[in-house]
Amino acid sequence: MLIDKRSYLFALRIVKAYKYLTKQQNEYILSKQMLRSGTSIGAMMREAKFAQSRADFVNKASIALKEANETLYWLELLHDSEYIDEKTFNSIYIEADEITAILASIVKSTKENTEKYDNA
Repeated sequence: MLIDKRSYLFALRIVKAYKYLTKQQNEYILSKQMLRSGTSIGAMMREAKFAQSRADFVNKASIALKEANETLYWLELLHDSEYIDEKTFNSIYIEADEITAILASIVKSTKENTEKYDNA
């Protein structure tokens, strides 16, 4: 599955998690941070699709990577403060971690290919 589609589906999971946390757990602060970072991953990759240059693409993908890493942080905090249970945490955290790894690979390989292209 392409990263833009995968990050969109992940954003939907984040929205549903946010709805649960606010309605069932009455938690608004941490979940809002998770919502912001978790949904911006897909938004940045959508922007990256129409980047004006390789450097612009790398910049947008790098921001998506930072947002994915931040989402991992908020998920850990929500789990460790007992707002989300182990099963839910593992399910969504694994997906966030995989997306983070994919984005790291995309950024790294694009940078390497850009350097090769620039040095040719």
